[in-house]
Amino acid sequence: MHPVIRHPVFDLDNTLLVEAGTELSPAFMKEFSRRNGARHAAVSLLEHGSVHADLLRQFTIRPYDAIFSNPAAAATVLDVMERITLPLPILRILDHFREQDFHTYRHMLMISALSTLILSHLEPRRRKPEEDKFTHFGPFHDVGKYSVPLPVLLKRTPLTSDELDLLRHHAVSGYILLSYYLGDHEGLAAAIALDHHERRNGSGYSRGIRLNNLVVEVTTVCDIYDALVAQRPYRPISYDNRTAIEELTWMAQRGEIGWEAVQVLVALNRGDGRLAGKIQVSLERRGAPPEQNVYGKLADEKENPATQ
Repeated sequence: MHPVIRHPVFDLDNTLLVEAGTELSPAFMKEFSRRNGARHAAVSLLEHGSVHADLLRQFTIRPYDAIFSNPAAAATVLDVMERITLPLPILRILDHFREQDFHTYRHMLMISALSTLILSHLEPRRRKPEEDKFTHFGPFHDVGKYSVPLPVLLKRTPLTSDELDLLRHHAVSGYILLSYYLGDHEGLAAAIALDHHERRNGSGYSRGIRLNNLVVEVTTVCDIYDALVAQRPYRPISYDNRTAIEELTWMAQRGEIGWEAVQVLVALNRGDGRLAGKIQVSLERRGAPPEQNVYGKLADEKENPATQ
């Protein structure tokens, strides 16, 4: 299924890249990527701005202080991330969020770090480090939120249907922006941006496909987890860690996500990701979502299963 974009996508210089109504067929995206290509200077992610310091600070904040309590966990992530180089426009997008929407900035960094850690327990390294391009470990999944107006991203009250449509557009927009700036529409980075809101049972968006990609699904699990445990404009109080994990186990029970990444996440919370597959994941639900949470509610409808 080829997505048809509902809103135009512009680059960082406000030049139109793709018009609304365009079908993003493989032929179109191949020509789009070939025509633009990767032509931007690449810079180390960890050496850019305060990224390194910001990551280390987040590792000390609950619940990540438990997940990264083992020094080997942080070392694993930093070892990978120090070898990531990104085109300057992607780093400019990170800078934009750090200045204008810190929630999205730290969220992008933490999903990159947490997915790196989980994948280190799930995906054996079959290539030598120097052969690994690390293309799927960068802070890519929410790059498309650059196309979403800041008042929508920072809104504290329920979104309207039109605002929700703009928000959900970030998946396709991210796919286009990464294809443009990386010169590759078939790589994992582009796939992560496009499909991180898809589900195994086909209940997600933007394409409504059955998600069947381990790396994308790990990103999805991390995305959901951090969205629950971190501060968000639409929710004055975050989910406690137990309730957040219960939400993920419930989603796994319903067939929306797989158990692999959830088991590793539970194991990491218990102090050692190597225990994944050997631990018993409780299916009991004792937690409750925090009060005053407008997530999933629309201003012009009673309620809607919205997801960010």
